[in-house]
Amino acid sequence: MPLALYVTAFLAVPTVLAVASGLFDGDGAFTLDNLAALGDPVILTTFGNSTWLSLLTAVIGAVVGALVCYAMLGLPETGIVRTTVDAASGVLAQFGGVMLAFAMIAAIGTQGIVTKFLSSTFGLELYADGAWIYALPGLIPAYLVFQVPLMIITFMPALAALRPQWAEAHLTLGGTRANFWRFVGLPVLAPSFLASLLLLFANAFSSYATAAALASQGSQIVPLQIRTALTSETVLGRENLAGALALGMIVVVAVVMTMYALVQRRAARWQS
Repeated sequence: MPLALYVTAFLAVPTVLAVASGLFDGDGAFTLDNLAALGDPVILTTFGNSTWLSLLTAVIGAVVGALVCYAMLGLPETGIVRTTVDAASGVLAQFGGVMLAFAMIAAIGTQGIVTKFLSSTFGLELYADGAWIYALPGLIPAYLVFQVPLMIITFMPALAALRPQWAEAHLTLGGTRANFWRFVGLPVLAPSFLASLLLLFANAFSSYATAAALASQGSQIVPLQIRTALTSETVLGRENLAGALALGMIVVVAVVMTMYALVQRRAARWQS
């Protein structure tokens, strides 16, 4: 009951209000103009930017995170390395917004510590072609800060659930370790990996705070476009366009999370 009330008050009701607002104009009259605006080339470009940014960071985060999980597979669960990585992943997976933007600017900003070090030591200029960190490309390393830890958290249980007896039986029957991963390990882990990849995509697609604090050059992704529709002083009478954009985001995330639930259900068969 408390969970149902919480979800209703802070998820269901705001979602309904946001979506419903896209069906009315500034005077409260019913209209489909806001939904028709989703076909505008600018809006489609914004959705395209959000999609490729989310997909790129999800793929990189999933691959790097899976490799980290594999590297920790032979370590004791209570060892210093395993516990440190688990603790750091739990913190960094929730690290975002202004704090993450400040950390990125302080580290690899135009006057950041790492930027100055690379310039003075190796003569490498990160911003020879412009200050990309404040544009769409700057969101890629920022998103990876929480995408990789999230992958470690979600994929490590699946990798740890691989039973040593399977590898031992495979080797006893004359197989090799490479063939074990090819014919047993990877096929078994594929649903869990795909489920984690979909989760990372949804996580990046719906992220707002980090992009709002870091990206200052236009509204190149959907969450920032929603902010512009709500706060812009130059686009009057289109505040309810934000509801239509929110509806588009909800549809994309709902499709991804439905696929995630289906894949995760298949992965749970062998994990149980």
